Amino acid sequence: MNKYHAARTEVDGIVFASKAEAARYCELKLLQGAGEITGLELQPKFPLIVNGKKVATYIADFRYTERGEVVVEDVKSVATRKIAVYRLKIKLVQAIYGIEICEVC
Repeated sequence: MNKYHAARTEVDGIVFASKAEAARYCELKLLQGAGEITGLELQPKFPLIVNGKKVATYIADFRYTERGEVVVEDVKSVATRKIAVYRLKIKLVQAIYGIEICEVC
């Protein structure tokens, strides 16, 4: 268990940071199997480059395509949504890539 009380959970040989993230993976896997989404990716990385300098990397939980639109998701608790570094990285991803991060509880 980490400082935010998230219990690491393994599904399909993949270790997730929390039970909520593992549960969301199972939901997305079912949606992909049903043809509702395609191209499910885990832990997509977004280099955060400002003025030619890499300042950080944002790692989302999931990326997939739904009805022709790319969706980037992050499973976060209320407590982790308030972390300043996380909020800053979300804003940088939006500014640099024009991507809205879908936060899932």
